[in-house]
Amino acid sequence: MSIDRVILFRLATNSLLERGVRAAPPAERLAWRAAARYVAGTTAEDAVRTAHQLHERGVASSIDQFGELVRDAAEAERVAEDYLRLAGELRVLPDDAWLSVDLSHLGLDVDTGYCADKLSAVAEKLPPGRRVQVGAEDYDRADAVLECVLTAAGNGLADRIGATVQANLRRSERDLDRLVDAGVHVRLVKGAYVEPADRALPYGEPTDIAFTRLAHRLAEADASFALATHDGVLREALLAALGPRPVEQLLGVRPATLDDLVARGVPVRVYVPFGDDWFRYWMRRLAESRGS
Repeated sequence: MSIDRVILFRLATNSLLERGVRAAPPAERLAWRAAARYVAGTTAEDAVRTAHQLHERGVASSIDQFGELVRDAAEAERVAEDYLRLAGELRVLPDDAWLSVDLSHLGLDVDTGYCADKLSAVAEKLPPGRRVQVGAEDYDRADAVLECVLTAAGNGLADRIGATVQANLRRSERDLDRLVDAGVHVRLVKGAYVEPADRALPYGEPTDIAFTRLAHRLAEADASFALATHDGVLREALLAALGPRPVEQLLGVRPATLDDLVARGVPVRVYVPFGDDWFRYWMRRLAESRGS
């Protein structure tokens, strides 16, 4: 793993750096100019507009309101209300628009049971045929995230829930099997977090092999899943082997790829984040570009 990637990831989670940059208007404007390609905007209206633009190109979307690491119950409740409102607003969006959420934004660190209840409530409010995709978080939260997803699926909402499996984590094969057994849609990623060697494979060939094996495992199980990677060589090898499986990308990352995939009949979905808390997300995109 490259040293600059580790440094960038640590900076991405450094609250002092974020506060320093955002307290200085010239620095914040400079950071925003660099980050804007990856972010729909600061409001839900910005995300809705982006979702419509993508739909016109034949591309689906998953809308996410920035936020994570909420430890205050009142704040978690406000976030849940925001997501319930977003779930209702999907009715006026194209039918390929989904939601996405990080459970630590929805109160995972407040109480796992509370978070599972709120995830279920959001899923229940979705229009038919939509999903709320649960994002990847760090290894220490993996058990709690999995518990919340499986609880919501067990509430009869498996067809409205999506989970993210990080191929680099050594536990992922076991987690994937449980998600498939529960009927949950799987978004397969390489993994964005810097984790110790006993928990995660190194980036490069070991993670690529794990990604390939997990993709074949999903296909053999006839599971609902998407290949969420910007690694063109890996993606094309799997599309050639498995057929036109859904592909997911991040807004602003290699956008020219979208039209090529659509033209070839490959279903494509783009993660569309919005909100004021964009700084850490941008820094993580920089970190990923140095090694994932």
